Amino acid sequence: MPPRLLERYRGDVAAKLSEEFGYTNVHQVPRLEKVVVNMGLGEALANPKLLERATEEVAAVTGQKPVIRKARKSIANFKLRQGQAIGCCVTLRGPKMWEFFDRLVSTALPRVRDFQGVSPKAFDGRGNFTLGIREQIIFPEVDYDKVERITGMNVTVCTSARTDNEARSLLQHLGMPFRS
Repeated sequence: MPPRLLERYRGDVAAKLSEEFGYTNVHQVPRLEKVVVNMGLGEALANPKLLERATEEVAAVTGQKPVIRKARKSIANFKLRQGQAIGCCVTLRGPKMWEFFDRLVSTALPRVRDFQGVSPKAFDGRGNFTLGIREQIIFPEVDYDKVERITGMNVTVCTSARTDNEARSLLQHLGMPFRS
């Protein structure tokens, strides 16, 4: 069975976008291509256990095992050596991407304290949207009692939209709560 949000996209979001922007071909309609979840941990240099725990949390939130990211070059001021593990990253596509996006929009973001909506200015000019999350504990999959340290994460939503307006409209129809 396809994810709930994917069915909604196919059912009415694609039609609304075609009507709104005047697409003549179904392949012109913007869609989600991938969602990248990234957690950078500079403190992992001093305490490697933090990176282990962060990998488990990202895996629980996304449903996919993260890739450990290593430093590309040495930076003496940060006591960083080339090749040291400093973060983890997951790229979601297909059904897992739709499931994660649905949970992010409907469950996790409303749990943020004093939530006013996400910034509508976080687009890159090519239809991709990046969202910074300050606390990983907004996801119900993360066990609050086992969290050693509250860390943030970046969520990048890559779309096939050519402009920011098309991408903003797509994400809005999919339920992303933008600030007005």
